[in-house]
Amino acid sequence: MPKLTIAGVGEFEIPEGTRLVNALEDHGGEPLHRCGGYARCTTCRVEYLAGEPEGMTEAERAKLENQGNLGIFRLSCQATVDHDMHVRVLLPFSESGLDDPGPRPEDHLTP
Repeated sequence: MPKLTIAGVGEFEIPEGTRLVNALEDHGGEPLHRCGGYARCTTCRVEYLAGEPEGMTEAERAKLENQGNLGIFRLSCQATVDHDMHVRVLLPFSESGLDDPGPRPEDHLTP
């Protein structure tokens, strides 16, 4: 099983293919996901400290390019844990002032 290290939280073995945003939420990473994981809001942004995926979905690329954020951060809703990763959640729910992180994303990548 791949190892997911969440900065400031810990290290976890994650079933291969688990959606990163859900793995973060399930293990105390506190990601926001205001759009429900559809690459529309960018609140689930992360920084890869190690193990950044080489590719990205068309939806992630389009959103990051349109906002001028390509190369600055990545979207955890658009990645699966299929190898060891070390990430930092950039907008933790506990620091957001919001009532909830957003609707739980589906288990598979969308859109």
